[in-house]
Amino acid sequence: MMPPEEESPDGDRDGGLVLLQGPKSGSTRKGCDPFAQTQRSKLQHRRARINQQINKEMRMRAGAENLFRATSNHKVKETVALELSYVNSNLQLLKEELEELNSSMDVYQNESESISVPMIPLGLKETKELDLLVPLKDFISEHYGEEGVLYEKEIKEFMELRQAMRTPSRNEAGLELLMEYYNQLYFLDSRFFPPSKTLGIFFHWYDSLTGVPSHQRALAFEKGSVLFNLGALHTQIGARQDRASLPGLNLAIDAFQKAAGAFNYLKENFSNAPSLDMSTASLTMLVRLMVAQVQECVFEKMTLLRAQNDFLARLQLAQEAARVEDVYSLVHQTMSQPHVKDYVPFSWTTMVQVKSEHFKALSHYFAAIALCECPAPSDAELLEQEKAFLQFHVTMPEGPSLRVLLQDPEERRKLGKAHLKKAIMKHEEAMRIHGLCKILRKMDILQEVLSFAHKRSLSKYSEIDHEEDFFETGEAPDIHPKTHQKPEIKSPNFSQVKVTDLFHRLGPLSVFSAKNKWYPARRVHLVRGENGFGFTLRGDSPVLIAGVIPGGCAAEAGLKEGDYIISVNGKDCKWSKHAEVVQLLKSTGKEGVDIGVITLQGSECPKAVSHIPQGCGALSLELSGCCPGFTPLSTFPKQVDRKAAVMSSGSGMLKSNKENSRKSLMNSKSASTLLVWSKKSKKSTYSGVPFTAVGDNEAMY
Repeated sequence: MMPPEEESPDGDRDGGLVLLQGPKSGSTRKGCDPFAQTQRSKLQHRRARINQQINKEMRMRAGAENLFRATSNHKVKETVALELSYVNSNLQLLKEELEELNSSMDVYQNESESISVPMIPLGLKETKELDLLVPLKDFISEHYGEEGVLYEKEIKEFMELRQAMRTPSRNEAGLELLMEYYNQLYFLDSRFFPPSKTLGIFFHWYDSLTGVPSHQRALAFEKGSVLFNLGALHTQIGARQDRASLPGLNLAIDAFQKAAGAFNYLKENFSNAPSLDMSTASLTMLVRLMVAQVQECVFEKMTLLRAQNDFLARLQLAQEAARVEDVYSLVHQTMSQPHVKDYVPFSWTTMVQVKSEHFKALSHYFAAIALCECPAPSDAELLEQEKAFLQFHVTMPEGPSLRVLLQDPEERRKLGKAHLKKAIMKHEEAMRIHGLCKILRKMDILQEVLSFAHKRSLSKYSEIDHEEDFFETGEAPDIHPKTHQKPEIKSPNFSQVKVTDLFHRLGPLSVFSAKNKWYPARRVHLVRGENGFGFTLRGDSPVLIAGVIPGGCAAEAGLKEGDYIISVNGKDCKWSKHAEVVQLLKSTGKEGVDIGVITLQGSECPKAVSHIPQGCGALSLELSGCCPGFTPLSTFPKQVDRKAAVMSSGSGMLKSNKENSRKSLMNSKSASTLLVWSKKSKKSTYSGVPFTAVGDNEAMY
């Protein structure tokens, strides 16, 4: 995992950069109008109101419980116990109201007149407003030694971006807004969150399903919550697609795959979440639910693409339906686990169980249609159909040989009748389970889908049932699940949204970051001597004093090897290129030049350079820290461009110093990947100094 490529203000790029540093304007992306009265916004407003009420009741309960434990007065205990009973009753009612809200799937469905089985979307996590103005200004003054008031514009711009992120639109622009904010958190983390100190800022978020509030100081909690909302927004986008058309189905498949990727990435890269919706068990359930919904869309896609009167196509549809039943059964098992059962809305569990039974019924229905409606195969078709049918059932059906079964219409009808009988039983089971849930009973479209499928199977059964049938209909074997399009879990691609560091004026992150400490800036006055200033320079942004000649002008003025030049004659040089600093130095007259420099403290001091072999030209720094509580295991997608970066506030994050605006990777035997400065070869311009005294990527002045 690598930090983002830094860019100097003039905008030079090495190509393909994702996170940029430069004086570009802030985000132009905005959230939805929070007062717009759309169905979805009304739902989200109700969610926010319920969350606030739950928060209030939980504070009252905590206070009452503390009083109950503290007091020894029996009358007070009785009063408090009565109050606790009242508060718990209110909490239960609020949670039931929130569960009903989370079950309002119809609001997120498409508005097409076509009949489709509803999908399960997630509501967005709510968060409180956050005032960062004072904490960040104080940190800038204390850590960076600059006036915090000069950065009010940047701080307010970040706060506006966070405010917009709370109400993303349900489209690509909303996804980009969440991505931009998530990426911007990398810079906030690098600039203002040192590993050994907190800013006293609490990030408040409400659980998506229970409304229970959680808060932590760790920036990783903020990142994880934004990632969760990214996945939730994908579910809403997927649910709203018109799945009666091929383009709509492809968009739905893509959205649910990306939702699964966001939840899976959150599960694999963050731990110790304070809220249940981001626990490992809940995220595992959500990933499986999204995969199941992708599989359902694949089945619907197959029904549009396959020729309905083809024997092999109908066998494939039956196997696709069996695959959908298989994945929904796994989701139902996951939802029934102890840590998840009491947390997931009952309507979700019921919906998943209904879909499992419904698609099992469909698999048997399409098997029956293939046997009863398609003609017996010709000699040329027999071998292919025999091969397909051999892998169709989990166990081979009783009766005659496979070849006889396929060629004899009566045997086909008998087996088809057995499949229809099982389909009707499963349809009735799906309708029975559906009737157990009050919320699902209100969902007319689901009732319509189940009823239509049931009547269709009954009609076909009565059509092939003969009065003279005296044989007892056998038990149809289960159908082997198989899919022709395996769902793909698509991890978030953060590289698609370019981000500019809002706080670029503080200087390049390689030096001016929260992890680094430096001694107070010094201003040194130099007058050029006979052999120049007596030091060698190396790198860009900022330029490093790579060596100081003993007894020279620079040494006498107090410059040291490893100092960074931050200004020349009052001109800020933090972002200046090597050539620009050299030009400023050369343009000085007899009066000399004032140079502002800083020296890094601790392990980042210049001594660390001495052991690096000549030609490496790098000073690699490693930060290993850990935030308490919600901890990122890794913080940026693995597939992101090698020059892009990880957003992390936790352990295992590597960042490094840089001298040139371009970076290269150096293979290391250590467990960590280091980012190194690339070389810039410059020849010494002074014959009085032996060439060997100057590195091949340094220049003497």
